[in-house]
Amino acid sequence: MQYVSTRATSASAARNPHNFSDILLGGLAPDGGLYLPEQYPQVTGAELDAWRSLSYAELAYEILRKFATDVPDADLKALTAKTYTADVYKNARADESATQITPLRVLEQSPERTLILQGLSNGPTLAFKDMAMQLLGNLFEYALAKNGDELNIFGATSGDTGSAAEYAMRGKRGIRVFMLSPHKKMSAFQTAQMFSLQDPNIFNIAVEGVFDDCQDMVKAVSNDLEFKVRHKIGTVNSINWARVVAQVVYYFRGYLAATTSNDQKVSFTVPSGNFGNICAGHIARMMGLPIAKLVVATNENNVLDEFFRTGVYRVRKSSETYHTSSPSMDISKASNFERFVYDLVGRDADRTHALFRKVDTHGGFDLSGGPGSDGDEFKLVAKYGFQSGCSTHADRLATIRDVFDDYGITIDTHTADGIKVAREHVEPGVPMIVLETALAAKFNETILEALGTDAARPAGFENIEALPQRFVVMHANVAEMKEFIAAHTGLAK
Repeated sequence: MQYVSTRATSASAARNPHNFSDILLGGLAPDGGLYLPEQYPQVTGAELDAWRSLSYAELAYEILRKFATDVPDADLKALTAKTYTADVYKNARADESATQITPLRVLEQSPERTLILQGLSNGPTLAFKDMAMQLLGNLFEYALAKNGDELNIFGATSGDTGSAAEYAMRGKRGIRVFMLSPHKKMSAFQTAQMFSLQDPNIFNIAVEGVFDDCQDMVKAVSNDLEFKVRHKIGTVNSINWARVVAQVVYYFRGYLAATTSNDQKVSFTVPSGNFGNICAGHIARMMGLPIAKLVVATNENNVLDEFFRTGVYRVRKSSETYHTSSPSMDISKASNFERFVYDLVGRDADRTHALFRKVDTHGGFDLSGGPGSDGDEFKLVAKYGFQSGCSTHADRLATIRDVFDDYGITIDTHTADGIKVAREHVEPGVPMIVLETALAAKFNETILEALGTDAARPAGFENIEALPQRFVVMHANVAEMKEFIAAHTGLAK
């Protein structure tokens, strides 16, 4: 399996294909694009039948070996077995089994509508990001140990990526983590989860701005190839291909658990801000998984919903980005969206490059086919199964109350966005699976507002906000950030 950049034009420095190990530790390609396989591996009906009886770790191995063809099978099997265990994913609800890793819970079932919640938040930081990040930590350590090398991870988070990355990388040999987050814009629980870590290889940087400012700095540093090489910079954001492909696994798991025959289809609704989570669903569908619809659920920052309704991709300025009660989706520039657009425009790297150059210069592009638009590819979106919807704070409160009253479970704010939008798109005969985003305890402020009581917390998280916190506050300044990284890697600027 070989990988190419979405911007691999004839003039691109990344036009030559790379194998999985070549791109594992990096993020952006040298030309600023994102890596994708030259072609998506296909899954047969016989394979789906055989996979129905596998454990999550075994399923992860079978899927990942299609993408990481240069990693010895025995090594990959050992890595997935080490990652996906009941000891790591132990924070299941009382009525769930930790051995299932991503258990399904049927919320509604009738000939007219079947609504299912897939639990993805049983990992150490209580968020779906653990599903990929725990594997990424083990893959990174494996690759670095083989070469006796080290890596400085530079990433950005709107809430859950940061803690998932830090918990996965803490204590890992040869790895430092520099994690940016928007200052005072995460929940108190999310902030404490990250900032309370005292590990010497973890550096938390609170940026005066919004998530997009943090993400822009990660991209700016990644695009400085000389600095990136000198300081051995890698990333764990969803621009990293290995993280996206690890998320493909739970789409297969959800489908296989919800069906009994490969003739059946399911749909997925996915709370989405940066398009990484649902991009994994797109890849699963392109591999041949019988997915009817992929429904993008956004909050008030509805850049993706606007595109899937109109064909117009219009990023917002920092001042136009809302701070909401589902803060992990407070994103107005979806990094992984480029991977889908590359497929949408027929894998034309020149066209993809031109469109995203226009994002930088004009704030977006228009594929609606109307007067003055940049193209008419929006008409092709339907064949990829995408639909969308958005949710507001009032919707979140109402959905949290409804789910608690009807099913006796407490969901987090992002999952509430997903359920609200899923109900608008569910269709007879096709189960709708909503991907859970996090445990409700991570957003207790809104749970208290909705239900009048605190969300339950797993053991060990009772007083996390009271722990001492270690972080620095910085301006959204790339030069200052580079100086900080250089000073703490022991290398000259």
